[in-house]
Amino acid sequence: MKQMHWQTLLSRKRYQAQELSDSDEYTRGEYQRDYDRIVFSSAFRRLQNKTQVMPLPESDFVHTRLTHSLETSCVGRSLGRLAGKQILQNYPDLSQTNQVNESNFGDIVAAACLAHDIGNPPFGHSGEDAISAFFQSPEAQPFLNELTDTQKADLQNFEGNASGFRILTHTYPAQCNMEGGLRLTYTTLATFTKYPKESLPTLKGTPHTSEKKYGFFQSEKQWFRTIADELGLRSKATGNEVFYHRHPLAFLVEAADDICYRIIDFEDGCRLGLIPPDQAMDLLKEVLAESPERKSRLAFYDWREQIGYLRARIIDKLIKETAGIFLQNEAAILNGTYDKPLISEVSVKAVLDKIKTISVKEIYRNRPVLEIEAAGFEVLGGLLEVFLKAVFEPTSRRHQKLLDLVPDQYLDLNRSISPNTYDRILRITDFISGLTDQAAISLYRKIKGISLPKVY
Repeated sequence: MKQMHWQTLLSRKRYQAQELSDSDEYTRGEYQRDYDRIVFSSAFRRLQNKTQVMPLPESDFVHTRLTHSLETSCVGRSLGRLAGKQILQNYPDLSQTNQVNESNFGDIVAAACLAHDIGNPPFGHSGEDAISAFFQSPEAQPFLNELTDTQKADLQNFEGNASGFRILTHTYPAQCNMEGGLRLTYTTLATFTKYPKESLPTLKGTPHTSEKKYGFFQSEKQWFRTIADELGLRSKATGNEVFYHRHPLAFLVEAADDICYRIIDFEDGCRLGLIPPDQAMDLLKEVLAESPERKSRLAFYDWREQIGYLRARIIDKLIKETAGIFLQNEAAILNGTYDKPLISEVSVKAVLDKIKTISVKEIYRNRPVLEIEAAGFEVLGGLLEVFLKAVFEPTSRRHQKLLDLVPDQYLDLNRSISPNTYDRILRITDFISGLTDQAAISLYRKIKGISLPKVY
């Protein structure tokens, strides 16, 4: 049985990399370059107007996907450094053979955390459901006739994680001068991929967390295989499918996301008036194993400041505990016998589950949230239908006008080399899923004639 090894898992190799000067490497390491490339990408910038908790929030405090991603990267950096410090002690040759230090572990996990939601469509997870629902609808069937079963599954079970991997790695036509996505290191890309499998087979009811979703479309399948083989990831494939065990550091990315959304979404719900402050503080104190009656020696201006203080202490506690769980199970993770969320083993799991239950009921299923998410089905489904018809029936004047609204990178620029049907559908899906919440609504209203743009 093949076991994974840190010597091969930690690679600075990247797609079409240029040689670095010594001064470049001295001032900025390869994994820090990954982080910086993500920060400066347009896909990351668009997360500032994508839903985290409340769609189209009016409050300036409520998190967007951008602020959530930044906070998750901070937690991920701490997790990576804590784990890296002990791993280097366990494998002292790593610092010599791979020239890595504990900061490198932190940079890898932080970069992957920063990008973990970069492929999410408008309207959060509801947006994924809306895109899937459209491709399952009768209106979409004429576009899918030439596709394989796995290509259909990519669209009919649309996955933001796979969309994110495509953004990070996809090679656009040469005319666009955008080869290899962001050209990140193989290690950061593998750490980003929490679900290292293709869309089929679906494994409903699997106890293994890395098998619950999929991590790349058919268009990037061979690219992920190259990364996995280079890093020595353990294969789960029984046939020709691309199916692997996770890169070990992907468990830390998942833990950072779990910590942030469990605690900070709950805090957002409290600040929005959806959860009573007293109830919130009692639960947060329970996570810290403190009596609700315990009084802090610190003076707080109001309950908001006190909740922020409790949130900071909880995150610190969960970082230390989940890093410890990762290290305790490191050998099992390397040989592929450990495959569950780290947060499922923390000592306060019962309280965190209680917080999650309240968040689902009071925040995620709050009426305004449900109303906007329902509208998202109409918006995303409507945009996909209109623009796919324009791509496949480009001769009408209306469709030609619609195609003029699509950025060139999503269209076939060289008409003599037509992309296949699957590729053409994916490009339009890239365009729609890459829109912000506001941009999707605005574009839908304009092309439907509900509102007209201002003419200057």
